[in-house]
Order: sequence, then C-alpha cells, then structure tokens
Amino acid sequence: GKSTIMKILATQIVPSGGTARIAGNDCVKSPLKVRTALGYLPEDAPLYNEMEVREYLEFVGSGRRLEGKRRKERLEWTVENCGLKKVWCRPIGQLSKGYRQRVGLAQALIHNPPVLILDEPTSGLDPLQIIEIRRLVRALARDKAILFSTHILQEISAVSDRVVIINEGRILASGTLEELSSRVAPTQDVILRVDSQGPLENELKGAIQCQEIVPISQEDGNRTYRIRSEDAQKCLDSLADLIRQRQWKVLELYLTTPDLENIFTALVAGTKDA
Repeated sequence: GKSTIMKILATQIVPSGGTARIAGNDCVKSPLKVRTALGYLPEDAPLYNEMEVREYLEFVGSGRRLEGKRRKERLEWTVENCGLKKVWCRPIGQLSKGYRQRVGLAQALIHNPPVLILDEPTSGLDPLQIIEIRRLVRALARDKAILFSTHILQEISAVSDRVVIINEGRILASGTLEELSSRVAPTQDVILRVDSQGPLENELKGAIQCQEIVPISQEDGNRTYRIRSEDAQKCLDSLADLIRQRQWKVLELYLTTPDLENIFTALVAGTKDA
C-alpha cells in the first residue's frame, strides 16, 4: 500500500474514500495547490532520455513557473546539492542509475517545495550513492516535511524521525523508533559480561530488581548474563553499585533494544495471529 498512498498524496490517483491533505490542501478538491506545495519522486522517475540534464531541469523549472533570476538560482542549487555538475550537459539516457536518481530528485526539489515525497529513492543504487542520498535527505529534513517510502528497513533507521508501518494496506503502528520499540518490547534487556570463575546469579538477584536473569554463556572465566527489567535505568544504576562494591572486572555492559526489523516482524506476526 505504500506506493498507492504516495500516488494519492501526489494527486495522481483519486482515493476511493477518506481524505488526504498536503500543506492543508485537500488532494481531491485542490490538486493544483497540492502540486505547488509538493515535490514528488516516484519509484520510476519521470525523465526524458533524449534531453540533456540541463535542458530537462530548465523544462521542469519552466513548468513550475520559475522565471529569470529565480529559475537560475534554483538550477544552481539543484546542481550543487544533487551532485550534477559532471553530467550537466549529458543526455539523461546515457546516465547511470545513480545519476538518474539524482536528476529525479532535482526535478522534485527545483521549486523548493515545503513537502517532499520520495518513493524508494535509493532503489538500485550502490552503497556510496545510498550514503549520498541519505545525507541529502537528512539535510533537507531541517526545513521540509519528507515522506520517505522504502521496504529496506535499514534506510528507515538511517533517515527517519517518525515511522509508519503498513501491511496489506493497513497502518499497524506509527511513532518514533523509541515509541515503537517500547510498544513491541515494554521490557528492556541489560547484557552483562564479567570476568568471573563462579556463578553470579544469586548475587545479582539479591542486589537488583529485575524480572529475569538468564546466563547466556560461560567461557575462559567470563560469564555473560541477560537481565530483563521493566525499568532499565534503575537496573543499570543498581548494577553499577553492585559492580563497585564487588570490584568486578566488567568486560561488557549495555542495554539492548529491538531493531526495526524485530519491531516490524513482531507487529506483522501479531496481526496474523489476530
């Protein structure tokens, strides 16, 4: 359902029900106002292969009613920020996938819209190109609302402030990564690895408030424990006091939180169970 929602917001298709707004404008009743406030990069960028990059962006700028000094300023901005100097006078049909994506992003940005919709913008790019696109998206997010669609969960973690998880056309959850994490895993685990020849479970249970202490491994005199607690910070504070009192040699001590892949899997599995 991701691309369908993007197309509705971009006024390419009309929703069968409900309402959608961009910058306060109804996508069905005021489509021209929506398009004025919106920059849109679909999964397949709308490029003309026979045009040079310069010609294409001038054409898009004209379509966006940019004239004279204003058009020149925006062309210079897109060339610089989308990294198009090397291909400025080359036909789009001769460009690599990475440069074609940059041109597509430039056409979405040329009129400096307050809202930007990017549908799978890093699809088919190599790792260095993906890093460049991420960097640009993060920079643009300082003064724009950006809706970024992708099925690559690492992308979301790298660029997003808020996440909406959709499965089979339904919103399963939305919020910050921290909010989604707490929804899926209300308890947090502390991992403790200590230089110790003997078991420490009894000492740990007597000194800290927790739900469960699970020995994970024991090798070469090192013991690792997973400690589950509803109040992770309080657990860490109690552990710190105990470590100082016993003068344990701590090799690792850190708090685990589920990554986005775990969150997505748990939410989708919960939907199927229901």
